[in-house]
Amino acid sequence: MKSRREFIKTSAVGTAGLTLGVMTTGMSAKSYSRIIGSNERLNVAIAGLGRRLGAYFEPISKKESNVELVCLCDVMKSQRESAAQKFSKLIPNVPRLENDIRKVISDKNIDLLINATPDHWHAPGTWMAVMAGKHVYVEKPCSQNPREGELLVELQKKYGKVIQMGNQQRSAAESIRIIKEIHNGVIGIPYEAVAFYTGDREAVPVPRKASAPEGLDWDLFQGPAPRSAYMDDTWNYNWHWYGWNFGTAESGNNGTHELDVARWALQLQYPEKVIVEASKRHFADDGWTMYDTMDAIFKFPGEKLIRWNCKSRNNYPTYGSGRGTIIYGTEGTVYVDRDGYKLFDRIGKMTRDSRSA
Repeated sequence: MKSRREFIKTSAVGTAGLTLGVMTTGMSAKSYSRIIGSNERLNVAIAGLGRRLGAYFEPISKKESNVELVCLCDVMKSQRESAAQKFSKLIPNVPRLENDIRKVISDKNIDLLINATPDHWHAPGTWMAVMAGKHVYVEKPCSQNPREGELLVELQKKYGKVIQMGNQQRSAAESIRIIKEIHNGVIGIPYEAVAFYTGDREAVPVPRKASAPEGLDWDLFQGPAPRSAYMDDTWNYNWHWYGWNFGTAESGNNGTHELDVARWALQLQYPEKVIVEASKRHFADDGWTMYDTMDAIFKFPGEKLIRWNCKSRNNYPTYGSGRGTIIYGTEGTVYVDRDGYKLFDRIGKMTRDSRSA
């Protein structure tokens, strides 16, 4: 088994760049036309064929997208085969199957990489692809830690490739409309936002040493992470909660969406101070090793602030729905979630919602 240092060295892991953009569930012809011209056909590869795979079926299969899926990559054999079988019903060509993202990245015929790997692969996989001359759509979060994000930003300028992170709500017409109105003063001066997520995630198994599942390349799954023996129930989804080597817990998993809307609405960059209280509050003896509950306050210049209220395993609807963002202004309030928005005056009376707009 390779050490982490050896893996990174042989992978030529470098740095790349980031342009946070607007993305729906996949790549559209309009998006591509901004990159290289609508008449040029893009050869696309997908790395990571798990739960996000379904988001790419429609956009890739549309003729007007002008793309060809040439490669499907995953460290689990069964996921490669399943993805190929599903795409065979949608596209005329047969994409090749790979287990090693590095082989995909080194392929000069691939123009764009869809990086849907686990979190710890997001930044390294993205900057490797950019250095190899590819555009990248990377699922959230774009990085596992702030320094990786800085490296992505720095080298976007150096390599000049487009990197787009999956913050899909940026594409929602209702969100775009109400954020523009907030910027134009519909609630006066916005001064505070509450971004929230509540969920009913259950107890997860306590990981135990085991042989890696048949067909899984555990070494490649770990990639740039520190090496460890395989523990059962890790590779498929629970890596989100089994420590920081692979996941980012709920802030990276879902907070990226709601916090993005908050910063977008308030037009903020970097906080001056951050105060965080986070802990594991539920199922004390289960395998979840990270926080499942978090309250964070981000203080910005101009006495503006954002609160992040996360309860992964307590589904009480404090704010009326499971996820969303509330923006407070001097003359009113806006409630935004994935179903649209509601606009309230300063007294608290709803004056309009996205359904009636």
